[in-house]
Amino acid sequence: MKIRTFKETDTEGVVSLWEQCSLTVPWNDPRKDIKRKLDVQPELFIVCEEDTRIIGSVMGGYDGHRGWLYYLAVHPDWWQQKIGTLLVKEIENRITEYGCPKINLMVRTGNRKVLAFYRALGYEVDEVVGLGKRIIPD
Repeated sequence: MKIRTFKETDTEGVVSLWEQCSLTVPWNDPRKDIKRKLDVQPELFIVCEEDTRIIGSVMGGYDGHRGWLYYLAVHPDWWQQKIGTLLVKEIENRITEYGCPKINLMVRTGNRKVLAFYRALGYEVDEVVGLGKRIIPD
């Protein structure tokens, strides 16, 4: 098992992983999300591979004020192997190298299992409301 920076040749494996983990939604084209990430801080997009198979991923970002995590995914066959924890720790380390003081992330409100996972890693629920506005339709 190896954690490394994403390469363009990983695209289809990552999209397949996201689909298997129910991370894709009709209003976000995963290939466009990947392309956009490769244009901005590509070193903050990492994958976990076993042999040549992508079994985990996470995207990170830092805007000069806060860090963000997106698309944390671990293939269901690899759950309970601590891969999610390894990916989060690696992306936290990479974001910290920028001098980032705090990392934020979003979890769908009904996803109790994922909320428990992040709480176990020290993340807390912030008393905020997430707002969004689509400015480029996918």
